[in-house]
Amino acid sequence: MGLGVGLVLFLAQPAWATQTHGDPEGLYVHQFSHAFFLFSMGLLVYWIRTRRLTESGGWRYIQYAAMLFMVWTADAFFAHMMDEYFALVHVTRVDAWHIHINAASRITGIIYYIVKLDHFWCAPAMIFMFVGLRRLNRESALSASKSPKFPEAGK
Repeated sequence: MGLGVGLVLFLAQPAWATQTHGDPEGLYVHQFSHAFFLFSMGLLVYWIRTRRLTESGGWRYIQYAAMLFMVWTADAFFAHMMDEYFALVHVTRVDAWHIHINAASRITGIIYYIVKLDHFWCAPAMIFMFVGLRRLNRESALSASKSPKFPEAGK
């Protein structure tokens, strides 16, 4: 098993975090999905706050996750716009570890570099979501263990 895991790790191909899309249709659908996800996470935060669910630790973490997902998807939306719609930057790969960003201006290049670091928003959001769901699961199990047990019918 250790050999299999080692082979998978050492023979893996690069997986890029922000993907590009061919033809405008793919980009339009993908961008629409970012906008819809942003709206959905905003609606989730709204309902969590409206129903005062943040008093529970699990829901509070899920709210934080939704907020970070909102920042992440807005960031990714903007990165796609810079990449493909506005064509403000052109990226060339120098080697496996280096890229060259050719941008319209220095500030555009810096902004592009920063928005491409979208995993700094997404990874913590996933951690908050995991912690929130785990807490809700524990609270539910604790609540179920404290509820009175009724004898099964027919015994």
